[in-house]
Amino acid sequence: QVQLVESGGGLVQAGGSLRLSCAASGRAFSTYTYAMGWFRQAPGKEREFVSAITWSRGNTYYADSVKGRFTISRDNAKNTVYLQMNSLKPEDTAVYYCAASSSGLYDPREYAYWGQGTQVTVSS
Repeated sequence: QVQLVESGGGLVQAGGSLRLSCAASGRAFSTYTYAMGWFRQAPGKEREFVSAITWSRGNTYYADSVKGRFTISRDNAKNTVYLQMNSLKPEDTAVYYCAASSSGLYDPREYAYWGQGTQVTVSS
């Protein structure tokens, strides 16, 4: 089993920054995980891919909507993944989820383990 706990969400003005963290635990984590991803879901919308990082190599991937503004990183020793979000826009408002995948990157169906989500609200 793998457990994921997000933190760092909150309310920020447009143009501001937030840093999300996702701490992973569970004996299966290191053997299961190919990539860690961040997804978000706004009210009335489908969950969408934001960013992902491969756990061993650290290769990073971003949605076009956040490229150049968000940065994903990881700390293997702490089993933690981060999402630094700069130049935030009101359209970034959503619940942000971290997830662990054994094989895929972009499709949420490829992620078997999910955190509980953290709210990010960007005011204009």
